[in-house]
Amino acid sequence: MASKRGTATWDDLLAIPEDERYHEVVDGEIVEKAHPSFEHGNAQGGLISTLRPSFQRRPGGRHPGGWWLVLEVDIEFETHQVYRPDISGWRRDRVPERPTGIPVRVRPDWVCEVLSPTNKRNDTIRKARTYFRMRVPHYWLVDPTEETLTVHRWTAEGYLLVLTAERGERVRAEPFDAIEFSVGLLFGDDPED
Repeated sequence: MASKRGTATWDDLLAIPEDERYHEVVDGEIVEKAHPSFEHGNAQGGLISTLRPSFQRRPGGRHPGGWWLVLEVDIEFETHQVYRPDISGWRRDRVPERPTGIPVRVRPDWVCEVLSPTNKRNDTIRKARTYFRMRVPHYWLVDPTEETLTVHRWTAEGYLLVLTAERGERVRAEPFDAIEFSVGLLFGDDPED
């Protein structure tokens, strides 16, 4: 069943005062993002601090490297689809120079959404459809309530579920499978020495 799409764009987001602009354009509608809970921020911080040391660098050396990783930047996927994913990444072999501007108009190679109870449907359905249509190769969902990590890979038939893991498990999750990490790091567990 198709719903009538709105007509909002990046320009409509700019009309919102900057200090109040915690919104996205989803299917042409301006949607306020959920205000992050402690659990949401902790999961987001845990993931970026796990991935960045190994991947936010040029390839080569003792770390895999090869990525630009960033928290919450506005990305225009289409005119009526402007999202602020919780974490996004671009492969340096495809995007050699750091993406710039606001909004970023270069499709990421990886997107991670940290689920909030009030916006879960947007992340798991509406935005997921756009990520698929735009061929975002890897789509992760982190659920702080259920303490799970879900990893998807783009295929022509739809996103393929590659991995589902929970706190207490160690994983190698594509596209960052060069390292192994504890899922518990996303939910407040201490790093291992």
